[in-house]
Amino acid sequence: MSRVLGLDLGSKRIGVAVSDPTRTIATALTVIQRSGSRQRDHQRIAELVAEEEATAVIVGLPTNMSGSYGPAARAALSEIEALASVIDVPVTTIDERRTTVTADQAMIEGGLNGKQRRKVVDRVAAAILLQSWLNREHGR
Repeated sequence: MSRVLGLDLGSKRIGVAVSDPTRTIATALTVIQRSGSRQRDHQRIAELVAEEEATAVIVGLPTNMSGSYGPAARAALSEIEALASVIDVPVTTIDERRTTVTADQAMIEGGLNGKQRRKVVDRVAAAILLQSWLNREHGR
């Protein structure tokens, strides 16, 4: 088996998570602050793919609650297409509806205040969406 990287694309930050080599557990890894250059941001993701020896990248797709694609999903698809041309591993999308809300709720229950949550919510959301994908892959 091999590691998989999970990404939660945001307008200001990109949350990053990584799986263990058996693709069982997702762990929040880091947050990439948007640099203002999509090319630079994608290069940083490519570096993380290499560092983590990931063989696939899973990206959250922000669909509407109805499952349709709105402006955010279309923008994400455009970015995903650009990212796929930079990295040498397959890029797959997963419906990310409510992952940030779920991450925020879990951190509130864990006792983190607003400032603490803002620092980690993107990478926690990436871990939640990656874990969802891993569970589906293992039939859980």
